[in-house]
Amino acid sequence: MNQPPASSPPVPHRWVSLAAICTAAGMVWLAFGDLGVAIPQIADEFRGNLSSLQWANNAFSLVTGALVIAAGKFGDLFGRRRMLNLGIVLLAVFSVPAALAPDIGWLVLGRGLMGIGAALILPASLALIPPEFSGKAETAAFGVWQAVAWGGLSVGPALSGVVTDGLGWRWLFWINLPLAAVTLVVVRITTPESRDEEATRTIDWLGLATVVIAVFALLYALTEGPSVGWGSPQIVALFVVAAALSVAWWFVERRASQPLVDLKIFRIRAYNGALAANLTMNFTFAGLSFLLVLWLENARGYSAVEAGVLMLPATVGVFLCIPLGGRLENRRGGRLPSVVGLVVASVGLGVLGSLGTRSSTEYLAVALVIIGLGLGLVSTPVANTAVGEVPIDLVGTAAGVFKMSSMLGGALGVAVLTAIARERTSQEAAAVIEASGLTPADISQVRQALVNSSSFRDAIASLPPDLRRTVVDAATTAFSAGVADTMAVTAVLTVVATAAVFFLWPRRGKGERAVDSP
Repeated sequence: MNQPPASSPPVPHRWVSLAAICTAAGMVWLAFGDLGVAIPQIADEFRGNLSSLQWANNAFSLVTGALVIAAGKFGDLFGRRRMLNLGIVLLAVFSVPAALAPDIGWLVLGRGLMGIGAALILPASLALIPPEFSGKAETAAFGVWQAVAWGGLSVGPALSGVVTDGLGWRWLFWINLPLAAVTLVVVRITTPESRDEEATRTIDWLGLATVVIAVFALLYALTEGPSVGWGSPQIVALFVVAAALSVAWWFVERRASQPLVDLKIFRIRAYNGALAANLTMNFTFAGLSFLLVLWLENARGYSAVEAGVLMLPATVGVFLCIPLGGRLENRRGGRLPSVVGLVVASVGLGVLGSLGTRSSTEYLAVALVIIGLGLGLVSTPVANTAVGEVPIDLVGTAAGVFKMSSMLGGALGVAVLTAIARERTSQEAAAVIEASGLTPADISQVRQALVNSSSFRDAIASLPPDLRRTVVDAATTAFSAGVADTMAVTAVLTVVATAAVFFLWPRRGKGERAVDSP
């Protein structure tokens, strides 16, 4: 495990420093999870269409995902605390145009610029942990970081509902200013600087450009694919660009004297296993969260705040098992808790495979707790292995690549699971909708719209009341069946990914080093 020399005394105030570091990371994760609940209020104020509202929600994650790998390298070169402080300042400053946005375009711009700060915060907040902690304390510190991340993602929707209903959606951005000010002061006082002292200040601009454009093209395609169609020329072109630039980036990094990403980190088998497990974890959680919230609101009639609250049992499961995952990682290495955790999560997904329109909230809660227990087991081992068990000079780069895997996993989960659910829903409701007498244009609109959305209601407005009710009931039942089938498919995909993690991640016993030295 990567740690300071045995003779080094503990860093003073390191737990206060950790609290500040985690507060900065928590601001990022709250920003990821809080805007979705406020979208209806924003839509009423700006009268934005669905596409523009999606961009208001996704601009933050797109920019963060595209820049996070470069931000990790900048931390190695210029100082991880410096990058964290800069990220905190930028996140706060760019919250202002988002809070003052006069239209949807300014909101999208503000959210996108906030992503620059978030990209700097995430890898730096992780990379600052190993220089301050070692041994079991380091594992505990990573566990706290992961708990804050899960808490921000899960509590974000419920907290957003309270703020939006009480103060208005603009306060989702204003609250970043006092949080950032306090966090910045504490970090500067308690957190020591950390960097790769042997690295030169040369920046691999070609490597930076190729990886940023490649990741942005991929995330853009995954975000827009469900709306414009996976076979559209635009989406196909974006995937081709992402693939071509990824290959080009690999060759650029191999030949660069000071590469953006030192490719020798990919010789560390445990690191690769942790990346695979982390991508799978984020694929599963992001995809199921997106679909289940839509199902709760559109098929079951819950408000956005209620839907957010009903997703909290997953967080309970995560928090219960985060400490256990850390203890198992200390004793047996990261592979065992990660593999077991993914298997447990797949069991919970299998339970959701029988979801229906009459399923009780207790049934949903049990399944989410099971999934959360599994993800809690995975959380600490993957972070500790990916960041705490690589050579100290690669910590920032390793953290950047690790967080990029989180972004890619989440984007893939939402895109793939949404595509599966749409296809299954369309097949289930096809007979009733086509026999209803709707025009081809209305049928197309019904298939593209969410059940009980304004677009759906407009498309069936011409039908007699009884027939309209029949179409709504059929579409609602089909949507529930489509979500259930998607959960079952996701359970299978998670098992397959778990097998890959098992064979990719080398086994180690108690006291053995978890990584192969590059």
